[in-house]
Amino acid sequence: MTTSTDKRQRPHDTAPTLRSTVWLYFSVFTLVILILIWFFQIVTLDKYYELSKRRKIVRTSMKISSVFDDESPKSVEELVEELAYKNGMAIAITDWNGNIIVSSDYMSGQSVFLKENSYLLFEYRNRLQKDSDSAIYEVFQNERFGTTELLYGNILSYRSITAPGYLLFINAALEPIGSTEEIIKEQFVIITVITFIIALLITTALSARISGPFTNITASASRLAAGDYSTHFEAGSYLEINELADTLNYAATEISKVDSLRNELIANVSHDLRTPLTMIKAYAEMIRDLSGDNPEKRSEHLAVIIDEADRLSELVSSLMELSKLQSKGSELKREWFYCHEFLNDILSRYTVLQESKGFELRLETDSDLRLYADRAKLSQVMFNFINNAVNYSGDSRLIIVRQKNLPHAVRIEIQDFGLGIPKEKLPLIFDRYYRVERTKRDIVGTGLGLSIVKEILEQHGYRFGVSSELGSGSTFWFEIKLGQEREDEGSKKGTKLHS
Repeated sequence: MTTSTDKRQRPHDTAPTLRSTVWLYFSVFTLVILILIWFFQIVTLDKYYELSKRRKIVRTSMKISSVFDDESPKSVEELVEELAYKNGMAIAITDWNGNIIVSSDYMSGQSVFLKENSYLLFEYRNRLQKDSDSAIYEVFQNERFGTTELLYGNILSYRSITAPGYLLFINAALEPIGSTEEIIKEQFVIITVITFIIALLITTALSARISGPFTNITASASRLAAGDYSTHFEAGSYLEINELADTLNYAATEISKVDSLRNELIANVSHDLRTPLTMIKAYAEMIRDLSGDNPEKRSEHLAVIIDEADRLSELVSSLMELSKLQSKGSELKREWFYCHEFLNDILSRYTVLQESKGFELRLETDSDLRLYADRAKLSQVMFNFINNAVNYSGDSRLIIVRQKNLPHAVRIEIQDFGLGIPKEKLPLIFDRYYRVERTKRDIVGTGLGLSIVKEILEQHGYRFGVSSELGSGSTFWFEIKLGQEREDEGSKKGTKLHS
């Protein structure tokens, strides 16, 4: 048999998995790194090697230039010897006529500068004489030794304006690196293979570690969708996964509560519909079989039928009203009215209750204010709050309706001194069909009053709530905003509070 969850459409089934995506990204990253290594270690190795030699020659020239005019000839000679030995170069300092003043050769006799009467010395001198602001740097092919060399020349110092100065020449060999390149290429192939194997292992482990918790969460979510509200979402090793698991666990708990409330709602509605129907049927049969010819009994039985029909009508009306409010099918009809007149009108409806049942409804007001709201719906709120207080006032039978003026609102409180509400039950008090334990007196009503109150006040955008202490009674309240005539009607949600 195919369940409804098996038939779910999965529009993202063609999307790549997290595991394959992680592997792909890591592989691309590895490939980019290898390409960069290939580029710098093989493709540009010759140029980079030459550039490195050039920088070394320039640094050597700067060191010699910085001490040439200040140090003794012996110190300069020692420095030239040290730098030539350290860097494998040939260094020569000459006068303007080409006579070598200081020299050092660590190029195994290959230096083209240090040959006797080297034509390069004179050629470079003439070029420097024409452009004294620029150093000469060239790559030279030494055919005698079959080598490539770097040649550098620069003016080292001027002794005076008229006297000629000194010239610095540096010669360095560029070692052949062809064999080195071949070795690097062979090693690079091996490194590439090893790197991809390591990348595969790492991404496999990493993707399993990342995707594992998501896979578990997906499986748990499927069980939740199938109706298993006891499903627990396991946390993982990462903060984001833990937050997701906590959110889904909270959602599962709330869905479970909603499902329980739905079942309770169905049971309550079924019971509340069945009870008056059963009574109506029973008394109708009694009239037919027993009291049809007895006017007194018949009237009594008909009265019961009428009462139960009224109760049934009230329940259906409440359900329709709640459904209409929740579907936002009811628009607010705001109007101006005065607070004192509104409250007095509400309490005047309970005169019969006070006289016949011994209730005391006390009104405590602040200074009168002009309000702008849907008066009819606020009257419905007040009736539901007061009826609730009547039902749960216990033996006290005192109910206080209180007006408190706040800076930006008028707060209306309905206080009873009955059973009170347990603290853990306060968040549920505005849910449909929620009732606290009954008093000794039968409680009348549909169980939908406070739920209707919630919808009306949220539609107005009013704050509301309840404070209660077990055994001492409860205070339900709401706040009517002042200066709300320019606000969008119903554009803001109410805020439910409890304490």
